[in-house]
Amino acid sequence: MIEEVIKFSVVFFAVVEPISLIPLFAAMTEGAEPEYTRRMSNKAVLVAGIILTLFAFGGASFLKVMGITIDAFRIFGGLVLFLIALDMVFVRESGARTATSSEQDEARHRTDISVFPLAFPFIAGPGALATILLTFGAHGHQPVLFAALLGVVAAVLLITLVLMRIAPRVNRILGVTGANVIGRLSGVVLGALAVQYVIDGLKGSFR
Repeated sequence: MIEEVIKFSVVFFAVVEPISLIPLFAAMTEGAEPEYTRRMSNKAVLVAGIILTLFAFGGASFLKVMGITIDAFRIFGGLVLFLIALDMVFVRESGARTATSSEQDEARHRTDISVFPLAFPFIAGPGALATILLTFGAHGHQPVLFAALLGVVAAVLLITLVLMRIAPRVNRILGVTGANVIGRLSGVVLGALAVQYVIDGLKGSFR
């Protein structure tokens, strides 16, 4: 159980990558009142939490209704996470991990940036949702482990909230280079775990 919790913690933190949100959030809220940034960060994390919780509780049932096995989704999810890991290692932006350039342009003109693009796709993006489905779908029959995994999700969201609240200060300390270095290291770990997901999915499919 502890091994599964640790593994999920590493993968989920790497996929959400709260540190990468710091420069983005700082840029989107530059010059805004503290109350506005506080409201946007609170709402973004709340909405993302609701989306992730719905996927945690209903993801496995959805796959069952669609006739998709956990192993098949594990293979696809592993491939998605691998693409995300490549983007992180080479510091590239793509629709798999973040909003497209046109979506970001649209977001800059929005009064409310909490739901889009903060909650989705920055926090509860495709990679995070795939990770939730893969993990909770395989362990839905273990209540204690399920609760522990939900605790990890809550902890990562709390870290994300704190980092967004102090984004300007952290952004000055880390800088672009610091954030990229941390992203690259997280991408290497995520890539290896993504490959393992694919291997496990293939083993389960041909067992």
